[in-house]
Amino acid sequence: MIPRYSRPEMAAIWDEEAKLGRWLEVELEVCRAWARRGVVPAEDLTAIEERAGFSLERTLEIEKTTNHDVVAFLTDVAERVGPASRFIHYGMTSSDVLDTGLGLAIARAGELLRREQAALTDTLKDKALRYQDTFVVGRTHGVHAEPTTFGLKLASFAFESRRNEERLGRAVTQAAVGTLSGAVGTYATIPPDLEAEVLDALGLSSEPAATQVVARDRHAELVASLAVAASSIERLAVELRHLQRTEVREAEEAFGVGQKGSSAMPHKRNPITAERLTGLARVVRGNAVAALEDVALWHERDISHSSVERIILPDAFLALDYMLSTSRRLVENLVVRPEQMRSTLDGSHGLVFSQRVLLELVGTGLTREEAYAIVQRNAMKAWEEETSLEKLLAADEAVTSRLGRDQVAELFDPGWYTRNSATIFERLATL
Repeated sequence: MIPRYSRPEMAAIWDEEAKLGRWLEVELEVCRAWARRGVVPAEDLTAIEERAGFSLERTLEIEKTTNHDVVAFLTDVAERVGPASRFIHYGMTSSDVLDTGLGLAIARAGELLRREQAALTDTLKDKALRYQDTFVVGRTHGVHAEPTTFGLKLASFAFESRRNEERLGRAVTQAAVGTLSGAVGTYATIPPDLEAEVLDALGLSSEPAATQVVARDRHAELVASLAVAASSIERLAVELRHLQRTEVREAEEAFGVGQKGSSAMPHKRNPITAERLTGLARVVRGNAVAALEDVALWHERDISHSSVERIILPDAFLALDYMLSTSRRLVENLVVRPEQMRSTLDGSHGLVFSQRVLLELVGTGLTREEAYAIVQRNAMKAWEEETSLEKLLAADEAVTSRLGRDQVAELFDPGWYTRNSATIFERLATL
C-alpha cells in the first residue's frame, strides 16, 4: 500500500500499474532484439508493438488461478496480442523480467532521491551561510561547552547531506542492474550479446554472473545507504527538537495559522515534523536489516527475498523521499531566534570561556595543572553562586597577579572562538 504521505512522483514509480509497465518495457526490448537477429518475424514484431498491453485488473484476476504473477501478466498480454505473442518472453525466465524491471524502478526512483537530497544540501548551505556570524552556545553531552555559530552547526549538516548525495548515487548505480541470462544464469536460451543490447537500451548495467537473479548484496547496500541518509536527517531533526525545547527556544518549526499543538493545552507548539522524521528514520533502518537478511538465498535462487522486497524497497524509497522533501521545507521555514541564542550564551555566567582563560594562564608560565585548578575553582563557584566567572577571576589574586583586568575582560569575547571559521565557510561556499 502506498502511504498517504508519499509524493506523487515517487509513489507513481512503485504502484502496481507502473511495475507491470516496466515488465512490458523489458519484454518489448527483448522482442526487438530477437527481431534484429531474425528470430521474430517483422510482421509479428509489428503486431506485438501495436497490440501489447495489459490491464492490472485482468492480470490480478488471472493470478487468482495461476498463483504466479509473471505468468498471469504474460497471459494478459497474450490475450491482446494474439498468435504473435508466442515470441514474448522467448528464452526468458521470470527473474529476467522481475529483476530487470526492478532495476528500472531503482534507477528512476534513485534519481528522484538524488535530486531531493541535493535540494536539501542547497537549503542547508544557504541557511548556514546566512547565519555564519550568529553566535550560539555549543553543547557537548547536552551541557554548555564553548561558543560557536548557528551557521557552523548547519554547515556540518550541509556537508553530511552532500556525502549522502554521493553515497546514494553510488548505491543506486550499483543496484540499477538487470539480467537476461536464463533459468540459472548460463545464457543457454539468451545470448550475452542480446542481454547487453537490451540492457543498454534500458539504461541498465548487467549482473556479470547472475544465478538467475541479481545478487542481493546490491540491494542490501542500496537500502543501507538509504538508511544512512535517513539517519542523517534524524540527526538534524533531533538537533532542532532540542533547540525548540521551552527552556532553550533558540529555533523552532514554523507554526501555521490555525495549527493546533495539543487537544488539551492551547499554548503548545510542538516539534511534530522533526519527531515524525525521527520516527521514519527508525523504519528505514529496520528495512536495512531486512535487506541484509535477503542476501543469502538457496543455491542459484529461491524466492524468500521476494516477499520482503515487495515491502521494504517501496517503503524505504517512499519514506526517504518524504523525509528529504519534508526536512528541506522544515529548514527553509525554520524560525531562528538570534537574540535568544545570544541570551543563552550570555546566561552561562561566562563559563563557556573557561578554556581560553586556562590557555592564557598557561601562557604566563603556570603549568596546565596549576592553571586548570585556578579556573575550575572559580568556575565551580560561578555555577554554585550563579555569578560572573569574569568577576570572580578579576578578584582572584592568583589570576590578577598574572593578568590585568582588561586582559581578563578580553578573554570573554566569543569572536575569538570562531576567528578561524572562515575556512569552513569557504569550503561550504564551493560545496
